[in-house]
Amino acid sequence: MDAERSTTITDVGVMRALAHPARLALLDHLLHAGPATATECAGVVNLTPSATSYHLRALAKVGIVEEAPGRGDGRERLWRTTSGDYRFDSRVDPDPATGQAKRELLDTFFVWEDAQIRQYLARADDEPKEWRDAAIFGGWTLMMTAEELAEVGEAIKRLLRPYWMRTRKDPPDAARRVFAVVRACPTDPPLRP
Repeated sequence: MDAERSTTITDVGVMRALAHPARLALLDHLLHAGPATATECAGVVNLTPSATSYHLRALAKVGIVEEAPGRGDGRERLWRTTSGDYRFDSRVDPDPATGQAKRELLDTFFVWEDAQIRQYLARADDEPKEWRDAAIFGGWTLMMTAEELAEVGEAIKRLLRPYWMRTRKDPPDAARRVFAVVRACPTDPPLRP
């Protein structure tokens, strides 16, 4: 597996396979923690090792994960991602089946993102003050054109790129994994000519 390679998901079967919260959590875990067994992954997704193995096999069937070389004794089955990063093009697709698969995957992804935030909120009182103060939760209503929104999106990506976990070299000892979510979309109906 090439850790620097990024894969854009375009296949409807892959989108449908990923449209499950446990599978997104498994993919995220393997991307950040590296190869792991179904038993090790089970704690991440709060499922039995057997159920976790089922989901890993489903991801393997569509090429998202694969068996990894063992740790030595050959008795455990390790799983790893097949790419260093996965991207998803959420733009509207003219094909109805692809469009539906994209919407289902996005819906699952939003539920998974919200779960990440809720996990933090459940333990926020135990976080050090500097981390509680640094966390960002907010919403802003903006007035902009589609071009301006695209520019803002690119600027946010440029701002965050030096901190991306998979590519950051030698982070400070006090650095922790931080989950950042940015969502921006129009909320009113399209203007009619």
